This record gives sequence, structure tokens and C-alpha cells, in this order.
Amino acid sequence: MENELDHENVEQSLCAKTTEEELNKSFNLEASLSKFSYIDLDKELEFKNDLIDDKEFDIPQVDTPPTLESILNETDDEDESFVLEDPTLLNIDTIDSHSYDTSSVASSDSGDRTNLKRKKRLPDSFSLHGSVMRHSLLKGISAQIVSAADKVDAGLPTAIAVSSLIAVGTSHGLALIFDQNQALRLCLGSTSVGGQYGAISALSINNDCSRLLCGFAKGQITMWDLASGKLLRSITDAHPPGTAILHIKFTDDPTLAICNDSGGSVFELTFKRVMGVRTCESRCLFSGSKGEVCCIEPLHSKPDLKDHPITQFSLLAMASLTKILVIGLKPSLKVWMTFPYGRMEPSSVPLLAWHFVAAHNSVNPMLAFCRGDVVHFLLVKRDESGAIHVTKQKHLHLYYDLINFTWINSRTVVLLDSAEKLHVIDRQTQEELETVEISEVQLVYNSSHFKSLATGGNVSQALALVGEKACYQSISSYGGQIFYLGTKSVYVMMLRSWRERVDHLLKQDCLTEALALAWSFHEGKAKAVVGLSGDASKRKAVVADRMVEILFHYTDRALKKCPDQGKIQVMEQHFQDMVPVIVDYCLLLQRKDLLFSQMYDKLSENSVAKGVFLECLEPYILSDKLVGITPQVMKDLIVHFQDKKLMENVEALIVHMDITSLDIQQVVLMCWENHLYDAMIYVYNRGMNEFISPMEKLFKVIAPPLNAGKTLTDEQVVMGNKLLVYISCCLAGRAYPLGDIPEDLVPLVKNQVFEFLIRLHSAEASPEEEIYPYVRTLLHFDTREFLNVLALTFEDFKNDKQAVEYQQRIVDILLKVMVENSDFTPSQVGCLFTFLARQLAKPDNTLFVNRTLFDQVLEFLCSPDDDSRHSERQQVLLELLQAGGIVQFEESRLIRMAEKAEFYQICEFMYEREHQYDKIIDCYLRDPLREEEVFNYIHNILSIPGHSAEEKQSVWQKAMDHIEELVSLKPCKAAELVATHFSEQIETVINKLQNQVLLFKFLRSLLDPREGIHVNQELLQISPCITEQFIELLCQFSPTQVIETLQVLEGYRLEETIQITQKYQLHEVTAYLLEKKGDVPGAFSIMLKRLQSKLQEITLQGETTREDPSLKDVEETMVETIALCQRNSHNLNQQQREALWFPLLEAMMAPQKLSTSATPHLHSEALKSLTMQVLNSMAAFIALPSILQRILQDPVYGKGKLGEIQGLILGMLDTFNYEQTLLETTTSLLNQDLHWSLCNLRASVTRGLNPKQDYCSICLQQYKRRQETADEIIVFSCGHLYHSFCLQNKECTIEIEGQARWTCYKCSSSYKAGKLSENSSEVKKGRITPSQVKMSPSCDPSKGDPAVKKATSEPVLDPQQIQAFDRLCRLYRGSSRLALLTELSQSRGSESYRPFSGSQSGPASHSIFQNENFQLQLIPPPVTED
Repeated sequence: MENELDHENVEQSLCAKTTEEELNKSFNLEASLSKFSYIDLDKELEFKNDLIDDKEFDIPQVDTPPTLESILNETDDEDESFVLEDPTLLNIDTIDSHSYDTSSVASSDSGDRTNLKRKKRLPDSFSLHGSVMRHSLLKGISAQIVSAADKVDAGLPTAIAVSSLIAVGTSHGLALIFDQNQALRLCLGSTSVGGQYGAISALSINNDCSRLLCGFAKGQITMWDLASGKLLRSITDAHPPGTAILHIKFTDDPTLAICNDSGGSVFELTFKRVMGVRTCESRCLFSGSKGEVCCIEPLHSKPDLKDHPITQFSLLAMASLTKILVIGLKPSLKVWMTFPYGRMEPSSVPLLAWHFVAAHNSVNPMLAFCRGDVVHFLLVKRDESGAIHVTKQKHLHLYYDLINFTWINSRTVVLLDSAEKLHVIDRQTQEELETVEISEVQLVYNSSHFKSLATGGNVSQALALVGEKACYQSISSYGGQIFYLGTKSVYVMMLRSWRERVDHLLKQDCLTEALALAWSFHEGKAKAVVGLSGDASKRKAVVADRMVEILFHYTDRALKKCPDQGKIQVMEQHFQDMVPVIVDYCLLLQRKDLLFSQMYDKLSENSVAKGVFLECLEPYILSDKLVGITPQVMKDLIVHFQDKKLMENVEALIVHMDITSLDIQQVVLMCWENHLYDAMIYVYNRGMNEFISPMEKLFKVIAPPLNAGKTLTDEQVVMGNKLLVYISCCLAGRAYPLGDIPEDLVPLVKNQVFEFLIRLHSAEASPEEEIYPYVRTLLHFDTREFLNVLALTFEDFKNDKQAVEYQQRIVDILLKVMVENSDFTPSQVGCLFTFLARQLAKPDNTLFVNRTLFDQVLEFLCSPDDDSRHSERQQVLLELLQAGGIVQFEESRLIRMAEKAEFYQICEFMYEREHQYDKIIDCYLRDPLREEEVFNYIHNILSIPGHSAEEKQSVWQKAMDHIEELVSLKPCKAAELVATHFSEQIETVINKLQNQVLLFKFLRSLLDPREGIHVNQELLQISPCITEQFIELLCQFSPTQVIETLQVLEGYRLEETIQITQKYQLHEVTAYLLEKKGDVPGAFSIMLKRLQSKLQEITLQGETTREDPSLKDVEETMVETIALCQRNSHNLNQQQREALWFPLLEAMMAPQKLSTSATPHLHSEALKSLTMQVLNSMAAFIALPSILQRILQDPVYGKGKLGEIQGLILGMLDTFNYEQTLLETTTSLLNQDLHWSLCNLRASVTRGLNPKQDYCSICLQQYKRRQETADEIIVFSCGHLYHSFCLQNKECTIEIEGQARWTCYKCSSSYKAGKLSENSSEVKKGRITPSQVKMSPSCDPSKGDPAVKKATSEPVLDPQQIQAFDRLCRLYRGSSRLALLTELSQSRGSESYRPFSGSQSGPASHSIFQNENFQLQLIPPPVTED
């Protein structure tokens, strides 16, 4: 494969020109390049390339060459298949039956099944890069190849080599040599020699195009003189006989060549001439016994790089089936690098390609190598010491399997995948530029030579597998062109020039894509660029000119292809798609002249196109990217938007345009009529340098309603706000609505605006107008904002005399307007004095304001005529004080007036200044709006550092004085405050709280954790007597909540608490406490007495309704008593349980005994159901015979009243039936499971394994070919097959429980053997895979090692059975049924008398019943047939 210099895209023609001299000129350009430094080489070569790339290469037929124009104008070759002119050439019968070494994409060899498994295809890049490659059929050569096969029995083509000449080898041993005109120059060899040597399997032409080497399928090599056509050498002993020549390559030294045969060996051939006798010496560089080499590539340097330091080593790259080697042939043989592939498909083809690239200011060779779908790049450098260093570059990940890799220049590579698709890739960005389908080439494959069919197929299976897709000899590159050899044709591929790529898109009517591609050339962002020379500005100018031509064409096309005139929406859509493209590219090219003259004139012919064009300009104008619009376009633009009623857009446009060239008065009138105030102000300011007129216009609108006291409309409010912003901008020196006022105008504008504001009367004033109308209007409109504008202006003023006078003048006017008028609210007056206070508080203040005015304001705010606006007045005064107005008042008078006016925030502000924090607490408590904030205030004072101990003590004392108020306000907050800061003084607080209700609320907040106060109870250390005091108060005020509270309360003594509850006769609470104490009989007796008294009430009652509350009381009391018995029965023996449960049963049955059958009690039915409830609860703890015996011993039932206990006996029978059904169902299920499990286990053990291939996955040898007597064949369930010796060498055995088990090498190769452990997850993942062993006939299993004998003596499952059993276990979801029954039997075994333990038996923490997925679903017992 030829290697070229960086950026070299030299399209050197192999096609006809008018004279042969021209051809020679273009081909000799290469030789003219020398003596360049390596740094300048890139630039110089690019310039040379451009000269050549711009020429076209015609591809003539055999007889009459066509003209350049006809080639350019004919339809694209890539879109039509080539049709041979002589139909007899397609006759299948003429194809030689021995031409088995050629195949096309239709054959199974070229398919790639693995392609389906790879990741998704990349997006189509045609729209982005256009058509990058031009591919053409060499019709002359193609026709002559077919003709030679027909007429001289040359056979089908097998190999191609390209230099200044093209050599094609055939299956009958002929070499056809063609010149640049596609004329047949020489036909070397003969079919008789071909019959002896076989097909030509490899070709190579030396650097000066004087010698041709031919390698043959039966191993011979011939050398020819290309000038005379003489046979110079016929070499038959250069390598082992009976192996085909796969590759033969000249090096840069014409006396040195390299050949590679089908045995995988590589030989160096040295040609000598001693005393007129030509000889050839052969030296073995690499033996195929160490690993078969199937690809070789010597480094070729161009004439320009003859002196490159790397050339002295004569580097050779070789690719074996497992690794890459780079060796140096000179000065002595040396291996410089080896690089293993890693994991890959065995059928993938190894590929190598050298190319010189410019990197880091030097030109060095880069080796690309790949096998499969990853391309690695290695940069080879020679250091100063003479050693070679190889550095790995960024590799390229693909989604397809490669069969060819070709450099077309240092930035662009062309890849061919196994589906015969070409991929053009930019190496640096790894972007796919184009994909081309080349199945029509019918590419020749070299499979037969790799299988060495001509010599009997004596090659390894691995090499034969690689050869399925090998096409090394069918593809050759030279001078930036790639030649593809088909079964009947030769195609050439080259990069299109930039103009050609653009024109190609234009031909296909893709104008937008053509413009985008041209712009990428203009910006230097395009890939694989050919034909652009010179510096950046020159290149940009060339592309820009072409883009302008396309834009004109695009504009004409947009107008011509406009849809029907009638459909306005369709027309608009058409132009909205087309016109923005024109505008965008004109502005990108900075050709406004073009846009507003020719383009606009063309588009103006169509009114719809004109409108769309004008609308396209809007975003550019608004973003200030488009300035200097012509007056005509500006006028049309405003008129267009005005016609469409888009006045907001008009305003936005006007403020971004230079409107000096328009009719100012007309624009102002339009703005005023359409309420475009921003635009109006802008036009006045920019167009006429007039700043006051817009203010007068706006004042005239908003002043009358304000003076009349009317509410402003929304429109007038907008105008007022704009006026304030406009005044602010003018005083700050900024233009409105954006930008800045010219610096020379700023002082003038400020003075004009001030003079305008402080005018005594307006221009056309009526006699009734009050003085200072402008200031008055703005104060009425928005006092606060107007004063803010003035404050900002005062900040900007320099301290010169005029500025000080202006400030004082404004302040005097403000005071005169506001203080002497009663039509301003307290808030507005407050704003003014706050503004003044701020100005007076400044260190450099020069203003003077009379202090009596501040006293008047204080009187006005604190002692108004009415009490309205209280909070507003307080807030205004607070702002005034905070702004610095405090210095204007006498403080004692201020506090007196604030207290009188109930301005508690003012008082707080004053006390804060004097550090009288205790008085602030009074302010909070007296202020109804803020009284709840007192807790946070006290907490902050006591916890934040910075306050003295005396201050904290006074605050706490004040809080203690008001503790009752605080508790009644928020008990929780008060308790939290006490507990946080003064936990040791809790008893003092309790003594202070005389009110029992408040004390109860306080203690509940303090002690009950459910109240939510954030206090650590352990740190409080509250004495038990306080807790008991709280319990006593709880018994008084909330007796129903006592039990709930006791359950969460801690720190009380049981005896004292029991006395308290007995005092208040809370029997349930007493029983709870006795049970907690451990006195279960005592607690039970209390509950039993309570139940008996409730039952007595029922029996003594007269006739009442069924919904009697007393019956509900009985039920509640009974449920509580049952719960008490159930809670404690677990810890009692049988006798103690009976002492609890039987009295309860008797108590429930007693009322029923009193009623006779003749006169049943009113509630007898209800009592019976309650009795049954007791019996059902008892059944869990007391054996049923005991209950039955006790009932039958009762005198009432003993006398024959057994009908009363019928329900109980039926209940016992139900329980028995339930348990019987459960047992039968479980037994049936277990039997079914056992049968199913054994069936599956038997099926799994007896199932055979099906290997995926018939060769060992490690050595790639067929399993039959290994003849070792003790060798075994091991097959895994994953389908991989191995020889046992191979697995032992790879250490693929692991010890598990004393047994050696095989592991699959391929499935577990990504894991270290030491990390494998025996668990189910390993087996699932297939790393430890069960295997079947096929013994060799000579291997007697009885003579195995001791471990095997030991294993046979014990009933041990083999690995396959273990896996089958594991798979069986994984089929179950949840716990096994046997585990369920085992746990049930264990829980029942501990209690011999529990017929149905239920949940009361308390399953252990590891119980399977606590599993959230546990569900027991019962079915009826199966019907058993007799």
C-alpha cells in the first residue's frame, strides 16, 4: 500500500489527456518536490496539491476518449450501474472453471453476520459533508480485462498493483500492464507458465516503475523489466515449496523485497547481479511455526523524504494472527515493537497501513493497524540517540468489521467493511464523512490463496478462516487515488475538490446543504478539503465569491418555484423556508450591499417575499447585529409592520435603528397615535437632540387627572412610570431606553431637566394652576419612586457650587409643596422626611432643613385628627428614625408621644438604643400584633453573646414577673423557654403559677413529649413529685387522657401514682399501673369488678333500646379485660391462666343464668355473642377439653341445658376440620413437588451438550486432529469445546469442596481464576460451567487418579447434576413448603395444649412468616379417587 505525505491529496490521473506530454508533466510533479524543511513541508505540499487537484481526469472508453464537459455533464457514476457494451462478455460459460480465487459480494465470504450484533449505525452524514468521494469505472481497462479472458484465456483478474502504470494479474498466470491512457502496454507471462505456476496471487512495482514482481499461487516468484517486458528472474527456492505467495512487496531499496507465504512465514529477498548473472538470496525473517503472519507492509517514503532519519532503518510491519510486529531490516535485523491484539473474532482480517503525518512540528510515519472493529494508530519517531520510539495515539472504535484500510491523505482514511461499504473517516475528529456502497464493483477476494488450494489446501484452519474475507491484492492506492479490482472491472476512487462537492449538491437541487457546506469551507471547519490554496483570507474570498453566485441562483429559484399565486398561506410558508437562508448568509458574509440592493430588489417583485424578507431582519436589528440599513428598507420595514398592526415590533425596531434619514415628524406622529412612548422619546432624543419636549407631552396627559384627584387609567400609569424612568436616565447621563447620552451633552441635559422640573408654572398654564406643577405631579404620582430618583441624582452630583444650589432648591420646593398642602397622606409626608433624614445624615451633607419642620411631622404622625392608618403612621415614623432622623428629635419627648400613640415599635427602637431590654418585653406584650414574638426576643437576648449578665438578669426577672401572661399566651413556648435557659428554677416557676389551669398547661407542655417542645428530658432532671403533681392535675382536668399520657411519660413512682388514681377513682388507670407493677391478679380483679358492676347495671335496667350506652360500656370493658389476659397469658403457667380466664367466663355467663328460658333477658343475644368472644379468645391459651369440662361442671349446664353451648362445640369441630384440610393439602403439594423435581433433575442430567464448533477454542485446531493418547475433549454447556491439555495449560481448573472443576476459558477470560468462588451467582453467570468429558478410546477410566476413585466410592453429584439441581432451586419463588411446615411444627411443639396458636405465639425474629412476600393461600383438599 502506498504511503503519502500529510495533506497530500494529489489526484494523479490515469486517464487520457490530449497529449502524453501533459500526462508526464502531471506525473513528474512528484519529482519536483525536494529540499523542503519538514516544518514547511505541509504548507508547500498543500500548495502543490491544489495545483493538481483542480484538474479533472477524463475516463475514456477504449476507442474514443470523451471531452471534459461530457464527463461533467453526464449522470453520476455512483447512481447508475455499469453496463458492458458487448453482451457476450456477460456469458457465464466464458468464465474459467478454475477461477475459484475470485468471489464477489454475493458470495458467503463477504457477508458479516457479526455486523448484526454491533451497535447502531451513525447518522447519515451526506447532508453535512456532501459527497466527499468521486468513484469512476476505468472503462478501458475493464473492457480489456474481460476481452483478455475471452480471447487469450487469461482467466479472471486476481491482483492489482498501481504506480505510474497499472498491473493486473490473472488466474491463468498473465500480468497485464496498462499505461495512463488505459492502453495495454505489456502482457507478461503465458498461460502455459500459468498452468505450471498457478494464478498470480500478488504483485509489486518498485519506486521508479522499472521492475515488477509477481507471486504465484503455487509459490513461484518472477521479476520482469517493465521497460522491455523481459523476464529477469524466476525464483522457485526463496521459501518452502507447496505454499502460495500471499504478499510480495518491494522496499525503498530496489534490491530488497519481502514476501509472505501461506505457511505464515516472511522472507527477505536480496537481488544481486554478479558478473552479469542475476541472483536472489533469501533470508527467513519470521517463521510461521511461531504464529502465522498474514499481512506485511514495508514503510515507503516519497522522494521528498529520502533524507528522513527513519528511512535508514527500512522498517517493516507484520501482522500475525495474534500480534503486530515492527522490525528494522537495516543496518541489522532488529525488532522495535510488538503489540498484541486482545480479544477479537477469529475470522477478522488483520490490516496494516503506513503514512507520513505532520505532528509536533515534524513529519513522522504513523502505522494504522486493526483487526475487527477497532483501529489503532502508532506514531513512530527516531530520537537523538538513534533509537525508535512508538507512541500510541487515539484509537478509532467502529460499528462494523473491516476488511481494508487505506490512507487517502494524512487526515482522511477510507475503510471497507465486510458488507462492502466504504466509509470515509476524518482521522482527527473520528467523524464519518460519507458511506458508499461498492457491491457493484464485485470485489475480488484472495480466499483461495490463503487456503492454498493450488497446493492442496495445506494451511492451518485459523489462516483459512481469516482468508474468507481477505482482499489485500484487490485494492491498491497511489497518489491520493484508490483502485478496486472487480471480477470484470477496475474502479478508481478519489476525493472531490471543494468546488466539485458544492456543485454535486447543486446538481441534486440541495441548495441549502450546498450553502452550508460552502460556509464550512469558508470558516475552515470542513473535513477532507481539496483544492483550496493560499492564505486564509484568499481562501475565504474564493469561497465567498462562489457562495454569492449560489445565493443569486437560490434567490431566482425561490421566486420561480413559488406556489400558486392564490394561496397566501402556502406562499408565505414557502418564502419563510427560503428567504431567511438568503438573509443569514448575506449577513454572515458581511455583504449588506448585496442584501439591500440586488437581493432586496429581486425579492420586492413578490409582495409576500418582500414581507417575509423584512420580517427576517427584525431579530438581527433587535440584537444590534444589523446597523446601517438603507432609508428605503427602513421605511418599508416600518410601513410593513404598521400594516400588519404589529406596533410593539415597530417600537422595538425604531429604538434600535438610526432614524436620522427618516421623516422625523411623521414618525413622532405615528408613535404618539399608537402609544409608542419609548419610540417617541428615542426619536426626539436621537433625531432632534431634544430632551424636554417628550416630558412636556407626557406631563400633559397625566397631570390633569392627578390634580383632580382621579384614579389614573392603566395607560396613564404606564406613561407615568416611563416618565419617571426617563427623568432618571436623563439625570444619570443614560439614553432612553438603552445606551448612553453623548458625553458632551450630559451636563447640558441634566441642567435642562432640572430647570424643567423646578419651573414655577408650565408653558401654557391656566390661572388656577398651583405653583411647581411638575414636582407636584410626580409627588402625587409616586412619591417614593420620585424621591428615589432624586436620591440617586444627588449621589451623582459633584460638590460644586451649582450642584449644591440645585439640591437645596429642590429640597425647599419639596417642603413647600408637601408641608403647605393637606392633600398628601402620612405615608407620602413620611417618605419626604425619610428622604431628607437620609440626606442630612450623610457626612458631606450641605443641605439645610429647619428642625421645627421635623417636630411638626412628629405631631402630625403621633397625634392625628383620627386614629386611622395607625400601622402606616408607625411604619413611616420608624423608617424616618432608621434613616437618621433621630438626631432631629428630643428623645424623651419622642418616647412619651410614641407611648401615647401606642407606637410600640418606636418605643422598642428607642429602648434598644438605650439598652433597656426589659422594657421592650412590655412593648411586645402590649402590642397585640406582635405579642407572640416575645418568646423569640427573650430567647435571643439570653442566648446570643454580647449582652451583659445584668441585662440578661433584668430580662429574665421581667419574664418571671409576667410568667402567667406568657403561659396563657403560648404554654409550649413558655415551657421551652424555661427548660432551655433556667431548668434549675422550674419549681420557682411552678410556685409563681397560682392558677391551676395555667399550671396544668405549663406542666403538660414541659413533661408530655407529644406536645412537641424541643427539650432533652434527661437534662431537665425533673423530680418525681413534679411529674406526680402533673398526673394529679391530669386526673382533674383531663381524666380520659391519663392512660395515653402515662404510656409516654417517664419519671413517676408507681405506688404514689396508684394512690392518686385511686383517690380520683380511675379504675382502668389503676389496673394499668398494677399490671405495669407486675401485680396481674390485682389488675385483673379491678377490671373484673368493673365489668361485674357494668353487667349488674344492665340486669337491673328496665326496658331500654338496643343501642344502650351501658351495653357499649360492657363491651369496651370486656375487650380491655380480654386484652389484659392475652398480654399476660404468655408468661403464666396453665393454672394461673385458668385463674384469669375462668372468672372472666363466669362473670359473663352469670347474667344469663339469672334469666329463665321463659323470660329471657332483654340483652341476652348480645351477652351470648360477647360470651362467645371470650370463649374464642380463651381457646388460644386454654385447652378446649378443660373449657368444656368447666362448663359441664356448672350446675346450670350440668342439668341438661346443653343447647346453650352448642355454638362452642360447633366451633371446636370447625377448628378440627380446618387443620385436617391444611394437613391433607400440604401433603398433596409436597408429593407433587417431589415428583416434578425428580422429573426435571433426571431430564437435566441426561441432556446432551451441543458444541458450537468442531475446533478447540484455544488452539483453534480441530478436535479430531490431536492424536495424544491421554487427551480428552471437554464440552461446556455454553457450547465451547476444548482439549483438556489446552485447558490445563491455561489453568482453567478450580478446587471446590475438594473436587477439581473445569471452567470455560473464553467465558471466564475476563476474570482472574483466583477470584472465582463457589456460589450460585458464579454458576448463573456461566463462568463455572458444567462440562461433559469425552474420553479418548485409549484412556481407561478405571485407571484414573486416586481422587477419582475416592469420588466414585461416595454418592457425590457430578458438576452437571449440581448445576441442574441449582437451576431447580432457582425456579422456586419464596420459601420452600417444607420450611413452612417445619416452623409451624416448632412453634406448636413448645405449647402442648395450644390448639391454634396464631400470632400470639410470637414467632422468632428470623421467622419466614415475617417475610413481606409470605402469603399462604389454601385450596380445598384434592378429591382422591378410589
